[in-house]
Amino acid sequence: MSLQVLKEIRTAVANLNPHEVQAAAERPVHIGLAASSAAGFEALEEFLLPAELISGHKRAAASALVHRAGDADLPDELDIILCEPGFPCPANAYPFDPYQPGETVREILAGHEELGLALARNFHPFRQPVVDHVIHSVSRDNALFSLVTALPDVIPSIIELPWSFTEFASDTAFLTINQIRMAFLIAAASDKPVGYSLQKAEIAGIVTGAFGFRALARELAGKIPFGGGLIPKAAIAYAGTYVEGLGLDRLHRMGYGLSSEERRNSYQAAFERGKGLVEMVMRGMRAGNAA
Repeated sequence: MSLQVLKEIRTAVANLNPHEVQAAAERPVHIGLAASSAAGFEALEEFLLPAELISGHKRAAASALVHRAGDADLPDELDIILCEPGFPCPANAYPFDPYQPGETVREILAGHEELGLALARNFHPFRQPVVDHVIHSVSRDNALFSLVTALPDVIPSIIELPWSFTEFASDTAFLTINQIRMAFLIAAASDKPVGYSLQKAEIAGIVTGAFGFRALARELAGKIPFGGGLIPKAAIAYAGTYVEGLGLDRLHRMGYGLSSEERRNSYQAAFERGKGLVEMVMRGMRAGNAA
């Protein structure tokens, strides 16, 4: 990795604010419960705060954010209302499906994306979906960045990315910074400390891994005729980011990362997934050019 790339990474890191990520995760999220009986309320509470997965201290803190309809201390405003199955829900409420709880989680997250980190931090059913979304979305950003920066004639504004292209002189710097952002987001969603000094080992691993990105991208692709080496280059960016995310997720859940064999296997699967994503984007771009 060149000294210039390291300088770019350092400059960009200075513009990343882990405190903003931590603040988003620590935002109080008040959930109202609507049910017809004590048993109905208890079922909703058990969904949000499964006793077997949450310690007593954490359960008590999160319970303060859950309110039964009719409680004397009901907040003036509720962020989310969750209803017992069959209970007549208000227009802005979400019915709980005990047979497909994951669908309830997906609907709530789709309607309240800005609350994702806070929901994941406080309520276990939201944690893995939010982490999975972070990993996929950052991997996608990195793949698309690698693709469009290899196409000089592509107008950057056709694809939404979290930073301007002009801020980075190299793909490697962007990919690395975006992975550090991912590390902050995954830690916050996992109810772990967020920050440079608190995540030294994670960030060091990400920066070191940038060597691999650079070597593979140089070997398989560059700014060559449309499509020839662009797909593997972008798929590498997707796969490398995705595997990094899986390792961070494992670290926060279980205290250790992926083994070498798990990384290889996960990389192969993610490379194919990334290749499919990039091929789909390129087909759309070709169709747009032909129109």
